[in-house]
Amino acid sequence: MARYVRGFDLGLAADHLRRRDRKLGRWIDRIGPIEVGERWRKRFDPTDALARAILYQQLSGKAAATIVRRVEEAIGATKLHADTLARIDDAGLRACGVSGNKTLALRDLAARAAAGEVPSTAEMARLHDHEIIERLTAVRGIGRWTVEMMLMFQLGRPDVLPVDDLGVRKGAQLLDKLEEMPKPRALAERGEAWGPYRTLAGLYLWRIADSAAPAKPPVKRSQD
Repeated sequence: MARYVRGFDLGLAADHLRRRDRKLGRWIDRIGPIEVGERWRKRFDPTDALARAILYQQLSGKAAATIVRRVEEAIGATKLHADTLARIDDAGLRACGVSGNKTLALRDLAARAAAGEVPSTAEMARLHDHEIIERLTAVRGIGRWTVEMMLMFQLGRPDVLPVDDLGVRKGAQLLDKLEEMPKPRALAERGEAWGPYRTLAGLYLWRIADSAAPAKPPVKRSQD
């Protein structure tokens, strides 16, 4: 059975992308190395990460962080697990600012985690990317994009390209000097040349998109 390690050689991946795509290679040289390895060395709990992803959905980073802090204070814990979420009822979650739909999503997540349906990091090391996506998107409120962010930033999987992400699509538009952003299917086809290091390509596409946008202060997000 294959075992997947967290992270990959960023230098090797960058060299591969330079060989496979000269346009992307020029951007890689212009932007310089992207350091994400520290994230891959951090311990994380999948249930806690998914709970935070649910709470961050459709909110600004500041507003979501406030709600997360209130929930942590209400449950008396800094980890959102099945047992700690059980310490607060639905009315308590609403008092923290959690919407009805997000409350239902958190309850579904907690129930699935308690039933062993949410794989641990050790279990994920034996699962292919598509298996993790299939398992986790079964949770109410968790979509493919959320799982792709976990695969990229926390599990360090090398070949993930979030083709539905607007920043990635905008970066691809600038890379290829297109009149409009490519559709997800077209971007997926374009990205085949970047495999098996599509994760790093996606990271550079975000940076390319950022280069064309006004500078903004960093915002705390659920995967940070």
